[in-house]
Amino acid sequence: MWAWSSLLIGYLLGSISFSYLAGKLLKGIDIRQHGSGNAGATNTLRVLGKGPGITVLMLDVVKGIVAVWVGTWMSGGDPLIQVLAGVSVIVGHNWPVFFGFRGGKGIATTIGVMATLAFFPALYAGIIAIGSIVLTRYVSLGSLLFTALLPLFIWLMGVPYEILLLSLVLFVFAWFRHRSNIVKLLKGQENKLGSKKSS
Repeated sequence: MWAWSSLLIGYLLGSISFSYLAGKLLKGIDIRQHGSGNAGATNTLRVLGKGPGITVLMLDVVKGIVAVWVGTWMSGGDPLIQVLAGVSVIVGHNWPVFFGFRGGKGIATTIGVMATLAFFPALYAGIIAIGSIVLTRYVSLGSLLFTALLPLFIWLMGVPYEILLLSLVLFVFAWFRHRSNIVKLLKGQENKLGSKKSS
């Protein structure tokens, strides 16, 4: 029971929306009513600027790392609990109980979770994703590539099957949350990094 309570801790940790808090503290706004309407690092960058955007990105990554560490500590390293703790924190980020279940898309938190559980697969997928963002300036494309390549690298590198299953779940999560971005990418209407979107 002690170990399974780490999943609740992970969800509650994920439910802390640093993007929303940054909007309220810095400009007195609900960031979900500005830019893309998403409570995540990219929209924070667009609406509040580089400093807050980078800070929110780092804090969202840290959420994922801490949730997995808590799951590891409370379970004595049980791979199933580690994986479920990772799922819980991402679910909390996407559907936060403290903010009306309207959160972000979970990519930064996914990076934190997967970098903790499968560092090198996450690193290789991340390098390709960052390269695509640099070349195209489409953050959504990089996010989609990251989650699509993770299962492949995890499988190729022989990481435990629990983590492979997690990566497949996160792939589905990410592509579902980015479904509107996928449509915009196909139509050539997606916002590029550095562009301004009216509120």
